Amino acid sequence: MAEIKASDVAKLRQMTGAGMMDCKQALTETNGDFDQAIDILRKKGQKIASKRADREATEGAVIAKVNDTHTFGVVIVLNCETDFVAKNEDFVKKAHQIADAAIAAKATTLEQVKTLSLDGHTIESEVTNLTGVTGEKVDLSFYKCLESPMVIPYIHPGNRLATLVSFTKTAADIQVGKDVAMQVAAMNPVAVNKDRVPQSIIDKELEIGRAQAIEEGKPESIVDKIAQGKLTKFFKENTLLSQDFIKDHKITVSDYLTHTDKDLTVIDFVRFTLND
Repeated sequence: MAEIKASDVAKLRQMTGAGMMDCKQALTETNGDFDQAIDILRKKGQKIASKRADREATEGAVIAKVNDTHTFGVVIVLNCETDFVAKNEDFVKKAHQIADAAIAAKATTLEQVKTLSLDGHTIESEVTNLTGVTGEKVDLSFYKCLESPMVIPYIHPGNRLATLVSFTKTAADIQVGKDVAMQVAAMNPVAVNKDRVPQSIIDKELEIGRAQAIEEGKPESIVDKIAQGKLTKFFKENTLLSQDFIKDHKITVSDYLTHTDKDLTVIDFVRFTLND
């Protein structure tokens, strides 16, 4: 049996918003497994503030940038150990330079980015040099790119959260793309639409929906129907095009794009946030 530390309980509480005792019990039942603990809390009907944890990271700068034509964009994450270094002007500038180099080369993988030249050295060696300069471990840990007729970036103030969204065509008003990129940042969708939601997530949501129905004492004959209803609600709240538009809750993101241009929609998106 794994030791359940107070810090682990606090972390789960921060991730979910559930009570301390509930979090401790869930971690105890799952031998310290956070993902399973979140599932247990949800199955018991706990109101969970976050249905999933973002990709784990420590401190650093998350940068999203595009080329001049807005047809190719990247998200990079340059990690360090402390917030002090993450906010250093030179550190953030280096992160932007790495993103610029990746865009210029139209790099497709993190491994390729590390081999690119920057200031006469490879980016990988530049990152290593930063370790010596800052006295902290520095790592280029994440890279994703998108290419389409229009790609729009968004960096939330503080460089801890960034998004990148690709579209089927160029919008007459670029603000439309910016609005959607901010939507992705604010609402953290799991996919563009329900058809793009991984089957593993669908199966888990159905399992949780059934467990909640049973916990509420619903008849076995309607448990599956209730679970399907909860899945439909999950799609509505967690897929980008079906979400309520944050600037006008009377319409969906899909409605917003269609009103702008009937042929304009989202192809894909990337979202990365550093954990608090």
